This record gives sequence, C-alpha cells and structure tokens, in this order.
Amino acid sequence: MNQHQELVTELKKSAIEQKVGLFKRLAEDINKPSRQRRTVNLFSIEQHAADGETVVVPGKVLGEGDLTKKVTVVALSFSESAKEKINKSGKSLTLTEFMKQPTKKVRLLG
Repeated sequence: MNQHQELVTELKKSAIEQKVGLFKRLAEDINKPSRQRRTVNLFSIEQHAADGETVVVPGKVLGEGDLTKKVTVVALSFSESAKEKINKSGKSLTLTEFMKQPTKKVRLLG
C-alpha cells in the first residue's frame, strides 16, 4: 500500500470515528488520479483566506506569490519555496498532522 492509499484509509477511518465530514471529502479528493489533484499557489491563499484561518488544500501548494496573512496551511504536499514562505508568517501542516488536531473553522481551497 502506498502513502496516498494509507492516507485515504486514515482519513476515512477518522471521518467515521471523529464524525468529521471534511476528512471524508479530503479522502475522495486525494483518491483521484494525480493529474486531477488540485494545485494552489500562495497568491490564491493570500486572496481567499482570512487572517488566523486554517486553509486546507487537497493537493499541492506552490510558491508563486507571497503570503502576508498569518494562516495555517494544510496540504497533501508543498513545494520548498511555498513551505518557506508559509512558515515565515504562518504555519504549514501535512494532512496527517492536521488529522490529529482538527479545528472547527476551516476553508477548503482548490
């Protein structure tokens, strides 16, 4: 079983145990072929997210643009430049880390 399949299984299990519909939605999005997974640039996060918010991207976050807001960005993967820019003003988390500490206010992007 590869990493994505294990993550999908974990998300589905957590969705049932914790009664969090977002996890089920993320599992469905991640289970899509890699060509159909979402990619989001930092300028999109900057444009759509509010300060202090948690943004979830069921795909990859790319480093195009700047991020000035203090947001927590959760994603399947990050480019190196995106991770550096996010960690300057906010925080980056993997989906596995996020499952252990979900928050109530979440914005799904992508």
